[in-house]
Parts: sequence; structure tokens; C-alpha cells
Amino acid sequence: MAKEEHAIILDYLPNGYPLDTRPVHKKTAIAQAIGKEHFVLLELVPKKGISLQTNQEVYLGEGKREEIHHILGRIPLSKLTQTARAELEIVLDKLIDTHEKRFVDFFSTAGPINARRHYLELIPGIGKKHMWEIIEARKEKPFESFDDIKERVKLLPDPKHSVLKRILMEIDNEDKHKIFTG
Repeated sequence: MAKEEHAIILDYLPNGYPLDTRPVHKKTAIAQAIGKEHFVLLELVPKKGISLQTNQEVYLGEGKREEIHHILGRIPLSKLTQTARAELEIVLDKLIDTHEKRFVDFFSTAGPINARRHYLELIPGIGKKHMWEIIEARKEKPFESFDDIKERVKLLPDPKHSVLKRILMEIDNEDKHKIFTG
């Protein structure tokens, strides 16, 4: 199981979940976050006296953590607050921009899953026709950016947006294949 070193805060609930029926003195502050590397949705407990902000990056790795006391665990997409859900796509969009090369390299190197299906076909908006066009285009030279993909593969839906949709599908466990999360 992939461990996250850093996460981005999607929502911070200083008084815990509103529907938590425990007495106030037993509630803890909660933060909902997404891991920067594997896009794992996490529930975090900040250290006493620490206030977190939406879009703040926090360290979760081994050793001294400045803001986070402990990780409660993974949470499903359905358990995200409205605020966290709204922030999710914005944060993912920025993370995709930051790691564009990783996603572009996928288009340049993805291979078949089995005799009938290709990993490229798991990306929303890419069927057999676009898959073959991508494979032909990357034979000339590897793709350099999302713009390069759009330029060289005609009528392809926006590859960055397609990657974002795929990541959301994987977070929501809509497919057993995990390309970008996990």
C-alpha cells in the first residue's frame, strides 16, 4: 500500500464533524486531505493548537510532523464534506500541472492491459481510434506536454481534463485498474 509523504488540505473542521454526537470535549479537529503522490483521500488529526488552511501542504512522513498529530485513515469520496469536494478538482488540477511530465509520459509509454484492451483506453474520451493515433504519434518521438499531445493527435478531448476525470474515477473506485492512484 502506497504511503503519502505530503498531503494538501481540502477542508479543516476545527470542531470535528457537525453530525458527531459525542460531547464537545471528546471531539477532535479533523482535516480532510489528498495525498500529493498517490491521490489518496485521508482523514487527519492536527496537533493541539494547530489551525490548518484549505490548500495548505502538510507533511505526513516518518519523523517529526509539524502540524499533523496522526492519520485516522483513508476515507471514501462519499465521506468528503461539500467544501472538500469543491476543493478536490481545484487541487487535482494544480497537482496535474505540477507533475505534467508524469502524466504526459503515460501517454508516451502506456502498453496493453491484455490482447483486447490498452491502458490508454482507460482514459475517458479515448477509444480505439484515438489510442491508435496516440501510438502512431509517439513512434515519431515521445510527447513533451499536454499541448504537444493535443497538437499531434487530432480531435482528442483535452488530455489534462481526461487525466483529471480518470483520477476522480480511481478515487471513487469505479474501475479495478489503478493508473494514477493507489
